[in-house]
Amino acid sequence: MNDRNRDIGEYIPAPDDDVIVCRCEEITKGEIRRAVHDGMFTLTEIRRYLRTGMGLCQGQTCTKLVKGIVARELNVRPAELREATGRAPMRPIEMNILAKDRGEQG
Repeated sequence: MNDRNRDIGEYIPAPDDDVIVCRCEEITKGEIRRAVHDGMFTLTEIRRYLRTGMGLCQGQTCTKLVKGIVARELNVRPAELREATGRAPMRPIEMNILAKDRGEQG
């Protein structure tokens, strides 16, 4: 789904736009819908912009919901949307911690 020239219409708020879809990052249905209307047509773009699926559960609870919302806004079948690129969660680590793991003192 990369046709950026499509006119999907203007964003019209819906009564259920305040429903939280991604609990970890507290992203609402309205925020996802707004992002699509702002030009983010892929799940990877939505993920990078809103951080959906990047919380503690890594998208286990919201991925299908986000995909369904984006598909409805674009008027396509969910199967037509390419899955977002998954990556392992990363955290910075201090070098002295790595040194201790190798038995070296620092």
